[in-house]
Amino acid sequence: MKPIIALTADALVKPSPVINENEAPFTPRGLVEGILAAGGIPIVLPFPQKVSEAEEAAQAALKTFDGLVIPGGPDIDPTLFGEEPIPQIGRTNYQRDAYEIALIKAAALQHKAILGICRGIQIINVAFGGTLYQDLGTQDPQCAIQHSQKAPGQFPTHHVTTTPGSQINQIVGAKTFVNSRHHQAVRTVAPAFKATAKAPDGVIEAIELQQGDDILAVQWHPENMWQEDAGSLALFQDLVTRAGKREDNE
Repeated sequence: MKPIIALTADALVKPSPVINENEAPFTPRGLVEGILAAGGIPIVLPFPQKVSEAEEAAQAALKTFDGLVIPGGPDIDPTLFGEEPIPQIGRTNYQRDAYEIALIKAAALQHKAILGICRGIQIINVAFGGTLYQDLGTQDPQCAIQHSQKAPGQFPTHHVTTTPGSQINQIVGAKTFVNSRHHQAVRTVAPAFKATAKAPDGVIEAIELQQGDDILAVQWHPENMWQEDAGSLALFQDLVTRAGKREDNE
């Protein structure tokens, strides 16, 4: 049986043009197709509207999937890592933050395979005690390249160097050419993790566990590039492979 891969949903800010639904859940089409191309079966998990229901919803969702993707989306609420919002922070979604943190922690306890993408690397890091730059341009004096690209999203714009022997190194190689659409980034890496890829200016582009291969997260968007980039597709194939191993052991 093919592994089932859950994708956490974002919510439309405006009413849906099809059925006029407020805050309709959605997930990127490129991500759905990438999981299918890698051999997985994607399902979408909307977040509950009440923060008080996040834990219960996360526990209920656990039995439905073998692997989990936390995709891109709005900024992370800085109060979750002990800071107040600076003027440069963008739109946040506290309900989604709360649900994803609960879901990540619950899935990790069951050793389910997890892949974080863009916002995903940030919320995973926060879930386990790390911090973020709320805005690279104003908070990171070393930031020297464009991390919120003006080029179309499917085009790579800067290089990333990976740590030899790391999980990400084995998947995409020593150096890879990635797209980039973010202004927040990992600042202090959570204790259970290590940074294993960086941009030329030192911005962290991937984190993974100190021990084990359950969780891998990247700052770029492979869902926009997998059709033409082997490394991007390999990230989804790696997730599906890890999820399949967990399924076989159950």
